[in-house]
Amino acid sequence: MSPAPDLDARLQRVAQHLRERDLDALAVHALVDLRYLTAFTGSNGAALVRASGEGHRFFTDFRYSSQSAEQVPTAYQREIVAGELLDALAEALDGGGRLGFDETLTTVADHRRLTEHLPPEWELADAASVLAQLRRVKDAGEVEQMRAACALADEALQAVLERGLVRRTESAVALELEERMRGLGASAPSFPPIVACGAHGALPHAEPRDVEIPRDVLVTIDWGCVLGGYCSDCTRTYATGEAISARAREVYELVLAAQRAGVDAVRAGPSGREVDAVSRAVIEAAGEGEHFGHGLGHGVGMEIHEPPRLSRTASEDPLLAGDAVTVEPGVYLPGELGVRIEDLVIVREGGCDVLTSLPKDLTVVG
Repeated sequence: MSPAPDLDARLQRVAQHLRERDLDALAVHALVDLRYLTAFTGSNGAALVRASGEGHRFFTDFRYSSQSAEQVPTAYQREIVAGELLDALAEALDGGGRLGFDETLTTVADHRRLTEHLPPEWELADAASVLAQLRRVKDAGEVEQMRAACALADEALQAVLERGLVRRTESAVALELEERMRGLGASAPSFPPIVACGAHGALPHAEPRDVEIPRDVLVTIDWGCVLGGYCSDCTRTYATGEAISARAREVYELVLAAQRAGVDAVRAGPSGREVDAVSRAVIEAAGEGEHFGHGLGHGVGMEIHEPPRLSRTASEDPLLAGDAVTVEPGVYLPGELGVRIEDLVIVREGGCDVLTSLPKDLTVVG
């Protein structure tokens, strides 16, 4: 079992970031950010975090009175609000200063509401990077929670594969995989599972069909679960018989080589663009660069897509120790086949820690 998060330490880090950005307070209303800062898992809440390190407030409605009392730490003064939470948050401000908010997560209507209820001595300022940067680098407890999510998802797929793939529909396999993850304790899938066989596998985000999986084709399975608020993400491609084409084997080995090169390149220091280039070079050298159109990977955490990105257009900022990223090259031949292989890894100094554990050598599943 993963240790409880140190919410006081997280709150102190937020306050420090606010002071560094000349912000006096931060409005938090995205549910994932609320859970990160307060452990609150309800569907309606908001928090006011002060740069001074004291006077923090938490707002919710009557439905969550008892739940918030159990979950939200005493560093926050709780308030049960009958009306709109952002109205109450803005009206709780006194004196004057700069209130940070995440413009990437704030609707036009919510921005208008904040503006209308904010005391005239206060101004709004974008602070989108504050919590994104803090959530990006995972602490030891978060890593262990993600490791547990990966282990659960791996166990679920192993159980599905034991029943075989041939003559089962893609949609039936996807449904069983989701049910097994929930049965093992996951609160939800990280995303709808992808199960795609044969030519359908040439679609990177293929939706499972009510089509039976035949023998002697490749099947790509991309899946993950949410456990304790954290996501897992993994992809494996399997063969449904020894008689798959020589071309299928060739593409599989190429993607596997690119994936291993990408994992080997992950470490603190290089940028996501540089790591992408290492893996992409393997595929381009084989003349298949045009068939690898997406980025090498993305950050994962409390959400399935988080910073940083590993791609040709990613920031040139260095990867940081504690980043959680996927490494998932693919080659997609329209009308023929597709192969993707993916691991979820934690960036370390001098290398990475791979959280996903299923074998990557080509495996036949009948």
